[in-house]
Amino acid sequence: MDAMRLSNIARYSAFVALASVITPVWSASEADAPQNPLKEAYFGETHVHTGVSMDAFIAGNRLTPDDAYRFAKGEEIMVNGSLHRIKRPLDFAAVTDHSEFLGESYSLMNEGVAGYDDDVAVAFREAPDLETALGLYNKYVLAPLAGGGDPHPEFFQGIEAIKSTWKQNYEATQKHYEPGKFTTIHAYEWTSAPGGSNQHRNILFRDTNLPDIPFSSSDGSDPEQLWAWMQTHRDDGKKVFAIPHNSNESKGLLFAEASLTGVPIGKEYAETRASMEPLIEMMQVKGNSEVVPNFWPNDEFADFENAVSIQRFSGRGYVKENFVRYGLGRGIKYNAEIGVNPFKYGFVGGTDNHNGTPSNVEEDNYKVGSHGYADQTAAVRATSMLEGEMLIADANPGALTGVWATSNTRGAIWDAMLAKETFATSGPRMKVRAFAGQGFAGSYDSYETLVIDGYANGVPMGSDYTGEEAPQILVWALKDPIGPNLDRIQIIKGWYENGEMKDKVYNAVASGDRLKADGSVEPIDAPINLSTGEFNTEKGDPELMGVWTDPDFDPAQQAYYYVRVLQLPTARWTLYDELREGVKYPDEVKREIVERAWGSPIWHEVN
Repeated sequence: MDAMRLSNIARYSAFVALASVITPVWSASEADAPQNPLKEAYFGETHVHTGVSMDAFIAGNRLTPDDAYRFAKGEEIMVNGSLHRIKRPLDFAAVTDHSEFLGESYSLMNEGVAGYDDDVAVAFREAPDLETALGLYNKYVLAPLAGGGDPHPEFFQGIEAIKSTWKQNYEATQKHYEPGKFTTIHAYEWTSAPGGSNQHRNILFRDTNLPDIPFSSSDGSDPEQLWAWMQTHRDDGKKVFAIPHNSNESKGLLFAEASLTGVPIGKEYAETRASMEPLIEMMQVKGNSEVVPNFWPNDEFADFENAVSIQRFSGRGYVKENFVRYGLGRGIKYNAEIGVNPFKYGFVGGTDNHNGTPSNVEEDNYKVGSHGYADQTAAVRATSMLEGEMLIADANPGALTGVWATSNTRGAIWDAMLAKETFATSGPRMKVRAFAGQGFAGSYDSYETLVIDGYANGVPMGSDYTGEEAPQILVWALKDPIGPNLDRIQIIKGWYENGEMKDKVYNAVASGDRLKADGSVEPIDAPINLSTGEFNTEKGDPELMGVWTDPDFDPAQQAYYYVRVLQLPTARWTLYDELREGVKYPDEVKREIVERAWGSPIWHEVN
């Protein structure tokens, strides 16, 4: 551990030593929450910002974590000047406000506290539009930061203000926790972007044993510094992990060959990263990070919410190293080389919504956008960009996290995430499950029998398969109750062979007996109605199940397998904008999409 890391950890240890640590307070009803040993799929949000995040505040967001949790539970909230609600309540949510500028937000949002009436704070609060707010942000934050000065504006009240905001977030998270019905997770976002490379992580805690203040990128911009801080708190009994996101904006550095300090990745780094980061965010408002067609031309479904205009800003041109499938492959290569896989990630989905509206992901409900003034109306969305990020027409409403857990409680959901028994969807609430093992039946009398057999004769998503024979992968998927039927289930395999990382897409199951002997699938003709946005209700299947055996298995090769489920086509939010508001998007903007789900990988480990 270098001197800088030790210095930051020592400083934060001193902060914590000077303050009281929030101690665990458990509801007696948590133990009484309904339990299912076969596990239920719970849907939730792992990445959302309220007005407590300063970038959201300057874009007009005045909602609090309390408001965000009420929205997640189905309440109607005033958002961007309009009453708005989610179509279906969530099972769980984590509000992940930026740790940077938490102290500033306390003075901005709490009348009567120190700094509230400061002229600069008043100017921020009363900025009439995004342009004015961004000008203030540039003058009082970005310009001093670029010049090596203090990035905190003059109304900042120091560490006590940070503590006060963190305490308010804690109180809202506790207030809305209803074990068995709705789970809240204590969380925040660490927001580092050295040289414009996105290195952001969402930090999730298992319970109420929390640090007094979170670690921010102002205290350490290198992930190794974050991990060191996390380790000090793990040593103190706290349970915490991190989730990287937006690898598509990482300039190739999220899955790089070396640490940010330029040191080649070795065993200690790999072990630390694997321990601290069990999951990665597959998709959010700013794009799908699985694959892009130019690097995976043989994947016929790679062209999905790639947000290609990201490449116009901040030097974030796409390289293959930006994408999750590359990271999975590089991980198994590291495993073969040094015996540890630093990129052994399960999958989650989030929104990165800056309106304080968790999982507002339905395409036909994207009426208020996701980033305040920047995209609050259809007229703005059709012609504008997210500042320094992308064209708004390239954005999407975001993704969902699905978790297979024994109960809707913090401990069960957090533990399932740690175990990587998770899946991400691009918004719909389709369910997906997979097991790798031997001796599965060709069909089952019931879903319950399938799951029992899956656990009895295999390992679930997020686990290791260590058999010497080609794995049988038992796959199952169920449509969203309010969405179209399913098209197919695919299995993506990646392996390491003779020094090369390789991957291939296999069709495992298809609706309507369309899967041919050679593994190909006849394309399904189920277009949407471009005049109404309605989807086809006749084709596809509501449920798919099958057993796929790897035809190219080599017991000597490191490999991963993950499931991708494809829905029938549906209307994109841009079409709904055109139909509702009469705006016109450029011809190249998509009006139809194939929504999907991704199940966390199963890894074949070579003994």
